[in-house]
Amino acid sequence: MEKLFQVALISTGGTIEKTYDAQEGILANGTSVLEFMLGSLQLEGVEITRVQLMDKDSLDMSEEDHRLIATTVQECAQTFDGVIIVHGTDTLSQTGDCIVALQPAIDVPCVLTGAMRPWIMKNTDALQNLVESFSVVKLLEAGVYVVMHNRVLKFPGVVKDKENLRFIKKES
Repeated sequence: MEKLFQVALISTGGTIEKTYDAQEGILANGTSVLEFMLGSLQLEGVEITRVQLMDKDSLDMSEEDHRLIATTVQECAQTFDGVIIVHGTDTLSQTGDCIVALQPAIDVPCVLTGAMRPWIMKNTDALQNLVESFSVVKLLEAGVYVVMHNRVLKFPGVVKDKENLRFIKKES
């Protein structure tokens, strides 16, 4: 029998997980939609362990939050074959750089992903990005990556292109 690829799925909130708050009339973090998203996928050969770390818009994250995510990744890398982090896009690069800066470096693939538009919207990129993350985490070498919009970029040097709503490698 084939060994299952074990993935730690760390949830931090971000746009991908925002839902409509009818009382406030806004999109907000508060109810994770990851279970609904995962329930619609066929992820044969993968065993997922959810790690609900926080539920924040990434603009509300502190330096301590970025460090907490990084140290959680380092802990998960000890026992899992790969790590996926669902994260808000505004400060995703900060967290990626924080993970890269940890010593010792992690020795499994670590993928950060998110969405420019929430999962509950018709024109969302959320499900595509999540599926891509599960596809590539099994193929990548050890390191820290952002996976979104059919692109895989390795840290360091990854930044958000706010004009084109995608991630790019910073020119040296």
